[in-house]
Amino acid sequence: MSEKCSTFALEKFYFMPSRILIIDGDISLSTVLSDYLTSRGYKSQAVGTGRGALEQLAAEHWDIVLMELQGIGMNGYELIKNIRTRLPQLPLIVLTTRSDREDQMRAFQLGADDYQTKPFSMDILICRIEAILRRVRTFQESKQKVFDLNGHVFDALHQTFDGHHLSSRLSDLLLMLCRSEGETVDRHRILSALWKEDNAFTARSLGVFINHLRQFLTPAGYRIIAVRYRGYKLVCDR
Repeated sequence: MSEKCSTFALEKFYFMPSRILIIDGDISLSTVLSDYLTSRGYKSQAVGTGRGALEQLAAEHWDIVLMELQGIGMNGYELIKNIRTRLPQLPLIVLTTRSDREDQMRAFQLGADDYQTKPFSMDILICRIEAILRRVRTFQESKQKVFDLNGHVFDALHQTFDGHHLSSRLSDLLLMLCRSEGETVDRHRILSALWKEDNAFTARSLGVFINHLRQFLTPAGYRIIAVRYRGYKLVCDR
């Protein structure tokens, strides 16, 4: 039976392809892995040393790290500690030839999110990566509930804007716009999430809700722009 799990395109979970940093002194393996991840829709880059990895992590944003414990020019456990100190929320998967129980326990105790021994199935690795990234996205989206809009406070948890109570649907709509500030939120996505259906009636209802929100947002220096045939965008004019 094939080991393939039911995989999902990353675009279903992220607006931009997730960026993966591979840390492995085995250049041939890391190149093959990087090419495979690229073919699956990820942005990936391989570095051969721990020092090079730290430079990349300091210079650019990465969504997840795949790393070997040995052959990277420094102690792999020290590298995990260093990454955790600098980027405590960055997901990290150990891919290594070390299979001892003690090695696995130490890696997890230092902050690794997963541990996979070599050789490993590429398909299973993809499943592990996607599972971790989905959890991270869910956590990030659920984390921020309060937004400061030029001194005007929107509290999605209590459904208030500057102390004024909002209906559940109005609050949920504003939350979707705030979490994607500056980006167009697809109209179908809004209607499916908040009205559960997309038709002429719900589209008109959405327009009424958008106009209602504009009354709250205008004094705060924010506008909701209707992007023709696509959806709505929250922008700041100040």
